[in-house]
Amino acid sequence: MAPAENDLRDQSAERFLRLVREKRRGTLKIYLGLAAGVGKTFRMLQEANDLHAHGVDVLVGYIETHGRAGTVAQLGEVPLLARKQVYYKGHAVEELDLDAIEKRRPQVVIVDELAHSNVPGSRHAKRWQDVEELVKSGISVITAVNVQHLESLHDQVLKITGTDVTERIPDQLLREADEVVNVDLTVGELRGRLEQGKIYDAAKVPTALANFFQAENLLQLRRLAVREVAQLLGRQVETEAGGAAPVAALRRNDDRLLACINSNAAAAKEIIRKTSRLADRFSAAAWYVLYVQTGRESADRIGLATQRHLLNNLQLATELGAQILRVKDDDVVAAIRRVAEEKHATLLVCGVTGEKTAWERLAGRGGITRSLVRAVATASPDIDIFLVTY
Repeated sequence: MAPAENDLRDQSAERFLRLVREKRRGTLKIYLGLAAGVGKTFRMLQEANDLHAHGVDVLVGYIETHGRAGTVAQLGEVPLLARKQVYYKGHAVEELDLDAIEKRRPQVVIVDELAHSNVPGSRHAKRWQDVEELVKSGISVITAVNVQHLESLHDQVLKITGTDVTERIPDQLLREADEVVNVDLTVGELRGRLEQGKIYDAAKVPTALANFFQAENLLQLRRLAVREVAQLLGRQVETEAGGAAPVAALRRNDDRLLACINSNAAAAKEIIRKTSRLADRFSAAAWYVLYVQTGRESADRIGLATQRHLLNNLQLATELGAQILRVKDDDVVAAIRRVAEEKHATLLVCGVTGEKTAWERLAGRGGITRSLVRAVATASPDIDIFLVTY
């Protein structure tokens, strides 16, 4: 290995070690990739060995090598924790042993597959919640995830790849991380690894190349990953450079976004995710999700499934960083305008169906969104409206 590469690895390990020593709670480092096979697990294990060489008490809590020879070789001398055997529907399933880690209390633990869903009946439904618990208890965590697992990107990833990614993590987790590293590969290099059998078994390669690993898909996922890390770095500069507060004050604007939803589950979910991305892009001062409950959407008039989907969407908004607002009013437009004024909203995010063009929809008569656009244009010209097609 080249001396320069060794120096960079030493600097990375030393930087993370400084973070560990400076904080009472654990630190969180996330390796982010555009897809499977870019080298996230390899890099985590490299860092684990570097930390071990620096005398840090580091433990591999859970790792997925997928049988890749290069990754297996990186296990090195770092202690590897046995997985917890959990029986579900008559089958033994291996999971992260959260209790064993908390009892052992290493300084740093490696936890792979951040977006993983735990077996029903586990302490937490998701592995990212296990990681949060470890960090809060004072144990530092190094973990990895692919960009398609970010909650707010679900709809974009579905459109790009045609894949409905069901295991997702809240974007807030990346924002709260102490360090996020983009493990980048060119599209050609990644597809080359796949063709050489370094990612999946040979039998799966043709299907992968023809579907998720199409060059255009990977190119767009790579752009998403690079943009995500760039935005995170921008926020880090705001809070750390030159005394922090003056820079943050200059860079952060006064935009306040108000997402308007109803009990239409699919539309609400798309509006919430889009508003989360917009709030991130604008460095908004705050963003809200408003649900106006009309008489026809009262609890005794809508089904239990609809109520459950509504609550799930409000929970999703909370996980993405929104403040939830719920009001009862049969005049939806008036309620939205009133709340927008109270919260000093600068941008309303609303949904429109995709049956016609946006201009045709807005030119027609009736409809809450059309009425809202007219009302805002007339009485509140300082508020912009962003339309989400669903």
